Amino acid sequence: MHIPCGASQSVEVLDFGTALSLSGQGDRYDRDRWLYVPDFYTEYRYILGTRGENPLICIGINPSTAEPDRLDPTLKSVQRIADGNGYDSFIMFNVYAQRATRPDDMDRELNGTLHRANMEAFRYVLEHVGADHRPAVWAAWGTIIEKRPYLPLCVREMAAIGEEYGAQWFCAGKCSGKGHPHHPLYLRKDEPVRDFDLPAYLDTLIKGECV
Repeated sequence: MHIPCGASQSVEVLDFGTALSLSGQGDRYDRDRWLYVPDFYTEYRYILGTRGENPLICIGINPSTAEPDRLDPTLKSVQRIADGNGYDSFIMFNVYAQRATRPDDMDRELNGTLHRANMEAFRYVLEHVGADHRPAVWAAWGTIIEKRPYLPLCVREMAAIGEEYGAQWFCAGKCSGKGHPHHPLYLRKDEPVRDFDLPAYLDTLIKGECV
């Protein structure tokens, strides 16, 4: 079980471009099938998913222990939902890139370096979905969004980036009483994704901007 070694500010963080350029050079996994950045296990993860022309981009709160060919229950559920809704692949992304099996172990304060690299990764994902498809983005962060005050602010920035690329926002399952989109776990494999009114949802969150 992964436990952060401490605040992410205490570890060296590769910017997304560098992490991407170094990825896929080994033989630990099938590079033609998987997209994994960074492609080694460390205190953070930007992207994990399968390659395809029409992916469902799932947005959780923060990554845990999953790696290519070693998906955790959350990622297995994401893959099932993507398959069940007719997508040929999935990409797991997160509001915050720090690995922590327990969300309570996430950074108390926002690591601006890690956050900016994560937003670069989000732009990369949206740019590379494919010319024939608007990015399909599944909001799936659940009530964990309330764990840290910086998380809603990061979602606001992601919403702005998504608007630049014409992203379509979806949710799956029942939203919480406060309107938070359902986490991927415990959803039926045939659960349909449906439109998610992200602007209306954002109006319920704290106003502000990430640094």
